[in-house]
Amino acid sequence: MLKQSNNKKHFDILDVARGFAILLMFIYHFSYDLDYYEFIKIDFAIDSFWLNFRTLIITLFLTIMGISLYLACYRGLNIKPFRKRILLLLIYSSLVSISSWVMFPTAMIFFGILHFITVASVLGLLFVRLKIINLLLGISFILIGQFIEYSIFNQPYLQWFGLMTMLPITVDYVPLLPWFGVVLIGMYLGQILAQQPTNSFLRRWQSNHPVSNVLALGGRHSLHIYMLHQPLFLGFLYIISLIIG
Repeated sequence: MLKQSNNKKHFDILDVARGFAILLMFIYHFSYDLDYYEFIKIDFAIDSFWLNFRTLIITLFLTIMGISLYLACYRGLNIKPFRKRILLLLIYSSLVSISSWVMFPTAMIFFGILHFITVASVLGLLFVRLKIINLLLGISFILIGQFIEYSIFNQPYLQWFGLMTMLPITVDYVPLLPWFGVVLIGMYLGQILAQQPTNSFLRRWQSNHPVSNVLALGGRHSLHIYMLHQPLFLGFLYIISLIIG
């Protein structure tokens, strides 16, 4: 499976969908930053709207990730760009952990969305050939992650896996279970997408509207945007807080 291969058919609709997820992420994080600077008051840990909004955003990102991972691998993985992306993810996730430790020393990010994507990208390679089994496993992993708990997973070295009896103190937590189940469902959807005929709507659709073009552009550069947007948001609001006094 790990071999050089030709580039796969690119689906513009995935870029637009990823760009839409980024837009939702902007709304969530900007609201979080407004609360951080005390412009508004929201308890993101208990407010059901924001908890569900965050779940929606992560679900969108990880479903699209699973689809994209399958499309990149099902006829053979282009190793060089994959290694480059994993290295970039390792660097970015390390920067997130370090910066969160500076800002939130008692709630640093040790296994957030980028850490998860790094691990899931590698682990997902083992599941590319499983077809409908990915759908069944995905549903099973989600149910296990939601309803099964063991105190042993409260140990610091196992908290990344999930199944804890209590949530860790961290500002971003995306454990392997249940979220890897979402990735596997995405991989199953990727299989369906790959089987679409060349004249199907999903293959032929192209972004040709200003709004969808902007979303597609953001979707193609989502990783870099993820790393840049929070420093920009926080810096902007810090300047506003100084002006307001």
